[in-house]
Amino acid sequence: MAATVRRQRPRRLACWALMAVLLADLLALSDTLAVMSVDLGSESMKVAIVKPGVPMEIVLNKESRRKTPVTVTLKENERFFGDSAASMAIKNPKATLRYFQHLLGKQENNPHVALYRARFPEHELGFDPQRQTVYFQISPQLQFSPEEVLSMLLNYSRSLAEDFAEQPIKDAVITVPAFFNQAERRAVLQAARMAGLKVLQLINDNTATALSYGVFRRKDINSTAQNIMFYDMGAGSTVCTIVTYQTVKTKDAGMQPQLQIRGVGFDRTLGGLEMELRLREHLAGIFNEQRKGQRAKDVRENPRAMAKLLREANRLKTILSANADHMAQIEGLMDDVDFKAKVTRAEFEELCADLFERVPGPVQQALQSAEMKLDEIEQVILVGGATRVPKVQEVLLKAVGKEELGKNINADEAAAMGAVYQAAALSKAFKVKPFVVRDAAIYPILVEFTREVEEEPGVRSLKHNKRVLFCRMGPYPQRKVITFNRYNHDFNFHINYGDLGFLGPEDLRVFGSQNLTTVKLKGVGESFKKYPDYESKGIKAHFNLDESGVLSLDRVESVFETLVEDSPEEESTLTKLGNTISSLFGGGTTQDTKENGTDTVQEEEEGPAEGSKAEPGEQAEPREEAEAPTDDTSPPPPPEPKGDAASEGEKAAEKDKGEKPEAQKPSEKGEAGAEGVPPAPEEEKKQKPARKQRMVEEIGVELVVLDLPDLRQDELARSAQKLQDLTLRDLEKQEREKAANSLEAFIFETQDKLYQPEYQEVSTEEQREDISGRLHAASTWLEDEGFGATTVMLKEKLAELRKLCQGLFFRVEERKKWPERLSALDNLLNHSSMFLTGARLIPEMDQIFTEVEMTTLEKVINETWAWKNATVAEQAKLPATEKPVLLSKDIEAKMMALDREVQYLLNKAKFAKPRPRPKDKNGTRAEPPLNASASDQGDKVIPPAGQTEDAKPISEPEQETPGSEPADSEPLELGGPAAESEQKEQPTGQKPTLKNDEL
Repeated sequence: MAATVRRQRPRRLACWALMAVLLADLLALSDTLAVMSVDLGSESMKVAIVKPGVPMEIVLNKESRRKTPVTVTLKENERFFGDSAASMAIKNPKATLRYFQHLLGKQENNPHVALYRARFPEHELGFDPQRQTVYFQISPQLQFSPEEVLSMLLNYSRSLAEDFAEQPIKDAVITVPAFFNQAERRAVLQAARMAGLKVLQLINDNTATALSYGVFRRKDINSTAQNIMFYDMGAGSTVCTIVTYQTVKTKDAGMQPQLQIRGVGFDRTLGGLEMELRLREHLAGIFNEQRKGQRAKDVRENPRAMAKLLREANRLKTILSANADHMAQIEGLMDDVDFKAKVTRAEFEELCADLFERVPGPVQQALQSAEMKLDEIEQVILVGGATRVPKVQEVLLKAVGKEELGKNINADEAAAMGAVYQAAALSKAFKVKPFVVRDAAIYPILVEFTREVEEEPGVRSLKHNKRVLFCRMGPYPQRKVITFNRYNHDFNFHINYGDLGFLGPEDLRVFGSQNLTTVKLKGVGESFKKYPDYESKGIKAHFNLDESGVLSLDRVESVFETLVEDSPEEESTLTKLGNTISSLFGGGTTQDTKENGTDTVQEEEEGPAEGSKAEPGEQAEPREEAEAPTDDTSPPPPPEPKGDAASEGEKAAEKDKGEKPEAQKPSEKGEAGAEGVPPAPEEEKKQKPARKQRMVEEIGVELVVLDLPDLRQDELARSAQKLQDLTLRDLEKQEREKAANSLEAFIFETQDKLYQPEYQEVSTEEQREDISGRLHAASTWLEDEGFGATTVMLKEKLAELRKLCQGLFFRVEERKKWPERLSALDNLLNHSSMFLTGARLIPEMDQIFTEVEMTTLEKVINETWAWKNATVAEQAKLPATEKPVLLSKDIEAKMMALDREVQYLLNKAKFAKPRPRPKDKNGTRAEPPLNASASDQGDKVIPPAGQTEDAKPISEPEQETPGSEPADSEPLELGGPAAESEQKEQPTGQKPTLKNDEL
């Protein structure tokens, strides 16, 4: 028994530890009960939230619209977002920033920067020599990078979500275009970090759309693969995606639906914006032609006029999607000249003819990357606002060869809904139905390094090696490990993009640098000197392509192994304790865990490399990249825990190399089969072979970013502080505007009230003149000096006026409340008097109230009547302009005191049990004998006539009407009034025999 108790103690400790961890998780979740998603489009954004009680909902902005323009207006002392900023685009086009996402992650020499300058010449773009990027120069004092502008917009989207959810929100999933490379994705993450958002994931917008489609059609997904094509043409770009839906068997949840991205094609500049720019140019030409003989300036040189034309082009494009022609009209386009011109759909299609020819391009790219044919596609679904153009649908339908195009999805909100579903799945605060998402990396990533080789005796040369780290269309998130086996000194290697031949020449220029990072390792030689007697297992570099598609180098390690003799006597107490805890949580100790018991790191972290197979090209280089990941295009199986993969990989590797002694196998079987029966110490010494001891040394890493340098920590903190100051300034401005509006509203309302009869009745002419003069002075001050007044000054002025009018408002409010309050008091007094009268009429045998209780209630009623009559009479003598003595709060206090007394008696009557009514044999009620004491009556139990003492007492009926006749066999209650019946049949002082059950 003692051994059992000792064995249970560690389990109890483990249970307590688990409960502590769960409690900590619950406390951490208390502040993150709501999550949000932001679908960042080129022209507009959609925000969705999930919170308890709200499954998935699109957030409405301040104008009660479901989508918000991605527009920011930056002025010296104020900022505008969304619809407010869009309306400012015409008044102040230079300070209104739109389509700035096209500049994220781009250096100054990128073609997209030149294209942005051509499209929006009103914006002045400065050059950052440190990062080789551009920034917006609003004024000499105002300059913001594209990341900072995006951060402002993300912060604004969070404020909308928090107002809608009525609670703070920090966790978010943000959509990005599928063609974003590493630099562009890191730029979005930096912008979110400036805004104080915790990004759960950067999800590709095409993946979010596919997830939304699958979630709402979960029942239609089965084990048969369904290939769906999503054609998404938005304002700035076009993306075509091929997705495969089918159910797969998962390790934890059984059969669950899965979506897998099979192919992706895109066009970075094909979208609705380019169509609108073509229309704007057409309308500008017509306007110039109309004013040709008037020596007027070119309308293209006027930013405000061009902003008006772009807005009209947007409206015209939308209307021409449903009409054959439409009249474009702009009032006061330039120099107070109105513009009016008729545009037909045929003219619009002719202007965009070359754009429509590019519509099938993304479809062909997606099919090539998926290695599929159009016959394998079951349905083509339209997504995005630009797909509503009839010509786009016509060309696309001809390109895919289908009978019709699918329009059974919300083209504007699908990505936001899919992203918020993913946010709920990633958050710990919600539990959703599993839906496996297997995204694909569009751009391959490889590792390049150079080493010396000896091709001939005495002749050494450098050889350049390339190893694919993450292949094109390979799934992610994924971890990979590359092992360098032929280095014993410090060296460098490079991380670059792989073969980008699927991109055209122009796309390659827009793509930017194809070199990602140079990794410089320091400390390799020192690690070899530290373990001279150990066998080197190589330098292992651990890479991670996370859920957001961002590549990172987790760590680099130098691994060594040696064979050591393992004897039971050398096992320390700490080792035994560690083995006990491991067996407690692991359910037993296997041979692999014993072999790695003294390793400084867990071997499971190297599972992805050890368990992978080498590429055919890698076999030509012996041992240099023996553990490099394969460039396999087939989808790998669902990821499993690292420990399982590591143990299987090590077993397979040791079995192939033949390093495991044969004598070890019987010991494994013996240890695994005989639990609790340890072998003799001498036999264990003979049978136990030498085991491997692994030592891991951390290697210093220096990263040199080549594509786009990230912001330094001090620069990131400075930008975050600058944006926070702007936010505080906006809040102070809103507070000041609120105070000014409150003061102005109070002045106008009070001036109007002074002429109302109810206010004139309770005030004198002098009082009204004084108040009116003060209000007029405050109004004059607000008009003359109010623009420079601070929030504190405005609040003080408002408090001064309220104090001046407090007496007037108080008298009016009291007179409004009197009729209702006095009527309620009269009703309560009448009902209380009726209740007291009824209580006093209850017979003494049935009385449940004491005389003290009824006297107290009567006293309160009389005092309330007296106070009411006296106060009303006194108030009638006072003039209406004086402070009243009859106050509504006093009436309420009197009502509460009286109601408290009445409620006390009502509750007592509600829970009081009626006393039973016994009777004698002749049917008359028995009176208790005069000489019977209370104790005698409580101890006697006398059975009724015709019943023996052995009979059990009959239970008391639930209800008994006072005055009704009892039944033939009367119920008895020990110590109750029924014990007084038939006292005359028993001699005085003689007690009946009581049984134990009756006591």
